Amino acid sequence: MSTVIVVIGAGSIGQAIARRVSAGKHVLLADLRPENADAAAGVLLDAGFQVSTATVDVSSRDSVHALVQTAGAIGTITGVIHAAGVSPSQASPQTILSVDLYGTALVLEEFGNVIAAGGSGVVIASQSGHRLGALTAEQDQALALTPTDELLALPMLQPDRVNDPLHAYQLSKRGNSLRVMAEAVRWGKRGARVNTISPGIIFTPLARDELTGPRGEGYRRMIELSPVGRGGTPDEVGNIGALLMGPSGAFITGSDFLMDGGVTAAYRFGGLAPQ
Repeated sequence: MSTVIVVIGAGSIGQAIARRVSAGKHVLLADLRPENADAAAGVLLDAGFQVSTATVDVSSRDSVHALVQTAGAIGTITGVIHAAGVSPSQASPQTILSVDLYGTALVLEEFGNVIAAGGSGVVIASQSGHRLGALTAEQDQALALTPTDELLALPMLQPDRVNDPLHAYQLSKRGNSLRVMAEAVRWGKRGARVNTISPGIIFTPLARDELTGPRGEGYRRMIELSPVGRGGTPDEVGNIGALLMGPSGAFITGSDFLMDGGVTAAYRFGGLAPQ
């Protein structure tokens, strides 16, 4: 029986992690747009990987559950790479919360029910979650532990409280890291691990949308004033993903890895700090 690595979101970051952890395994590439999954599958097939594709809408429980069943029919699910999402320049606050927050909770719940012993997962969050101000202990608890299908009904997430796409994105990504911390406890009962990676500006199509969008000037300023002075590459995220999903990361679970070239540091203590 095959060993399966499920990649949700067939973009550059998901592919970069998959290339490092999927040798000898079956890669199931899932995306909302079949053409994206097919294009990524072609690249991985040419690189020697065994690949199949599926369509998934992470904001739909039925769709995510169907993906779990598809993966289970192929073999034992030992890895989940969740890299699907929308950015502040791509969607409304409600869509961002549905896809980035609720969708991630769905993926964690559904795959946490079937992940194999010794398995691992990585969720791609964002540096944006680190720039959101402190939430109350009650809000942290709510984002981490509210039953998935009740999550979007939380008072703190209603349109009168969240009416800006960036705020919705920051809340979603903070929620991702909190949710993963809570889910790590449940995954651990199955002998599996799960972590988040919070990248900064990584040069992907999504980042290009941001750099050419209404917040483009701010993004360029972040790069210029960061300690590293450049954006990152998907391969650099892939290196962290490989650590977290592989044997060298066996003692790491429920953690969030911020890798942003020092942008968050510059916001707190450097040239990006509020004057």
